[in-house]
Parts: sequence; structure tokens; C-alpha cells
Amino acid sequence: MTDVLRRGRASLAFSFFAQGVAFALLVTRIPAIQDRYDVSDGLLPAFLAAVPILAGVGSVCTEHLVKRVPPSHVLRWAQPVVLLALLGVGAGDGLWQLGLALAAFGLAVGALDASMNMLGVSLQHTYGRSIMLGFHAAFSLGGIVGASLAWAGAHWDLALFVSYLPAVLVLLPAALVGSRWYVDGSGQKDTQAGAQASGVAGGVSGAGGAGVGFKLLLPLCLVMAIAYIGDSTVSNWSAKYLQDVLGSSEQLATVPYNVYMVTTLLGRAVGDFGVRRFGAVAVVRVGAVVAAAGFGVVAVAPGAWVGMLGFTLVGFGLCVIVPQTFAAAGRLFPGAADAAVARLNIFNYVGFLIGSPLVGALGDAWSYRGAMLVPMVLVLVTLFYARSFASGPSRYGDGHERPRTADVGRGSNGL
Repeated sequence: MTDVLRRGRASLAFSFFAQGVAFALLVTRIPAIQDRYDVSDGLLPAFLAAVPILAGVGSVCTEHLVKRVPPSHVLRWAQPVVLLALLGVGAGDGLWQLGLALAAFGLAVGALDASMNMLGVSLQHTYGRSIMLGFHAAFSLGGIVGASLAWAGAHWDLALFVSYLPAVLVLLPAALVGSRWYVDGSGQKDTQAGAQASGVAGGVSGAGGAGVGFKLLLPLCLVMAIAYIGDSTVSNWSAKYLQDVLGSSEQLATVPYNVYMVTTLLGRAVGDFGVRRFGAVAVVRVGAVVAAAGFGVVAVAPGAWVGMLGFTLVGFGLCVIVPQTFAAAGRLFPGAADAAVARLNIFNYVGFLIGSPLVGALGDAWSYRGAMLVPMVLVLVTLFYARSFASGPSRYGDGHERPRTADVGRGSNGL
């Protein structure tokens, strides 16, 4: 059973990694995509907004789909669509082709994000200790690889299709092979040796069971939206900000997102230990303060290098918030975790939908420096909702981890 969980955890981590690569390759080449398709500055926010809107639709569909098929099946087929859609972005030459590719990318990303986090929350409950930050660390590592590939493509002036093709050729077959080891909640339940562990896994994984009360979920939804307003500001506007406001080259403009992903990787790599030691509430509060400070530095940066320092701080701050939000939703609705994760995931895209156009509109109407103050103020709002991340006495985290005798992951501490 331990081997089953180990393989399931590793294969899911690779899925997060592959998604990080694909997403970074898309967002860090936005200036190149804009140039290839001759998208005006006024039209660009509409294209950027279409992706999260359709991703939200994909997440809603996934909530209903997992009532009939396991989340692993959704993930198995959503990930190849994301990778092929990315390739389509680089292969077209007309606006309608760009729109079609981004539409497919958005719908598939919604299903992919929801199903990945469903499996992650289910595995975390089975382990009985914080491991969600580790999955999101894999996403950050993928973002570093993707941003590095984007930098190479810009450095050698490669066509988008040529820049994207090697990554898709490697990731697509690897993701399909790895998908055979995904572990659904029902699969965990079937493999539990003890009745107590079986009850934990079975109660967590189902989309049915107790209903998801939106009033209880709302604070986490707000935090998720705020976190992704900040994240979308970095992913969609950092390259353009450095190039247009701070006067960097196109090559250097790909670096902030890479730096951002490095810091999120480092923060998430140690974040699970921080949650176990200090609790999710303290970790989220510190993250919010650090992220706000980072946006402040970006807003007043005199040059590109100081701007990258600000994005570094933003990465360290925001990196802990999103994984803990998914984990908190799973704890809040242990009998309907899949539904809670799918609904919470919608606010990922709400944040992107608000953040990207808002920063663009404020940048055009006022200044991009001033626009950076908006996510700075919003992320501080997270401090008022930090208590929503507290665990009850019967749940893991905040000094209430389950005893090792009930932890089905014991003996796998090195995972």
C-alpha cells in the first residue's frame, strides 16, 4: 500500500510539474505571442481574460464530471489537451487560430487544475500531514524550467512553435505513462490495511456526502481570488512591466517570472515543514505580509534589477497561500472535498479574470507603477481571513497531526 501511495504521489507531482512548464511557456512569451498575431494592447487583455473564464467553466464541469468518473480519469486526458493547445498557440498565424488554441487551453486547464488538486487534497488527508505545498513546489519547478526554455527561445529568436515543440514532445508521453499510477480516493480506500485509514480516505475523496456550504467556503474563495490577482499580475504583466516601464530587453523581461518561480519553489519546498511546526494560520499571515512588501518594491523600483527583487519577495509571500487554501477547503468539507476543491478552484480564475484586465486598465489609464499597488493592498486583506486556515482538534496541522499509528504514509517520510 505504501508503494501505491508513493507512486501516486510521484506521478501527481509530475503532473503539477508538467503544468508548470506549460503555463510558464505560455505566459512568459506573451510579448512574442502579441507580436506574432499582431494583437493590439487594447485587445490583449481580452485574450488574457478569455483563458480564465473558460478555465472556470472547465472547473465547474469537472465538479459534475467527477461524480461519474474518478478525478484521475479527468486529469489523464486534460493534461494532453493542455500541452497540444500550447503547441497550437505557437503554430497558428491568424487571430481565430490563437482564439481557438487559447479556448482549448483554458477549458482543459480548468479541468486539469481542479482534478490535480482533488487528488492532492485526497492524498494529504490519507497521509495525515501537510504535503500539498510539495505538489505546488513541483509546479514551481516546472515554471522554472518553462521560463528558462522561454528565455532560450527569446535569446536565440526562435519561433514560438520551435520553442514549444521540444517541451511537448517530452512531457506529453511522460504524462500519459505517469497517469497509470494516479491514486484516487476510492483507490486509496481499497488499499487501506486498517478500517480507520479506510474511513479517512473514503470520506475525503467523494464529491458526494455532506453538501458544500458557500457561506463557510466564502472566506477561502476570497483568499484564493486575491492570491491569484497577485499571481496573475506577475505571470501576465511582469515581462511587459520590465520591458515597457523599467526599460529592460525582451530577453531580460523573461527573467522576473523565472525568479518568481524559483522563490515559490524554495518557499514551497520548506512550507510543509513550516505548517507542521507553526500552523497554517501563521504561515499564511507571514506570506501575505511578505507578498505585499514585494509589490511595494516593484511599484517604486528605479530599474529592472530592483523590480526583480520585488517579484522575488512576491514569490516568497504568495507561494504558501494557494496550497494551504486548497488544503483548508478539504479539511472544512471532509465528506465533499472534491466539490469544495472544484468550487474553490473557480476563484483561481476569478482572480486571474480580475487581476489581468485590472492591471492593464490601470496601467493604460494611470500608470503601471500605480497598478502594482492594487495587488499590494488586496493581499493584505488575507490577514483578516487567516483564521479560516485553522484546523480543528481532530484534524492534522496546527499541532494536531494524527498519530503515526494512524498515518498510512508512515515509513515514507522521505517522499
